[in-house]
Amino acid sequence: MSREVIHSKDAPEAIGPYSQAIRVGNTVYLSGQIPLDPASGELVTGDIDTQVRRVFDNLTAVCEAAGGSLAHIVKLQIYLTDLSHFATVNQIMQAYFQSPYPARAALGVAQLPKGAEVEMDGVMVVDG
Repeated sequence: MSREVIHSKDAPEAIGPYSQAIRVGNTVYLSGQIPLDPASGELVTGDIDTQVRRVFDNLTAVCEAAGGSLAHIVKLQIYLTDLSHFATVNQIMQAYFQSPYPARAALGVAQLPKGAEVEMDGVMVVDG
């Protein structure tokens, strides 16, 4: 099966040797998104709410470039440098997703690229 590189100008450019997403058949593998502003490539300033919303907006742009939406995500991984933000992420996630929600994992990590406090990646399944 062939691999298709997915790229959105509305999401940050990759900061390393990877693609924003790769599509294989109906499955799209979404690379991790941190709260980078797509225009500047810099971390957004503000509290965890602002950062989480920027990550969901970045994921949305990549999903749309692949012909889907957040509703097509079947597995979401969330990485937090402070698990006390878990409830905040849940609350914001409900504004971006509707039931049935994707399968999900939330992990506490020591550090994330560029000093971000949150990163998310996922797997999306779209129609042929």
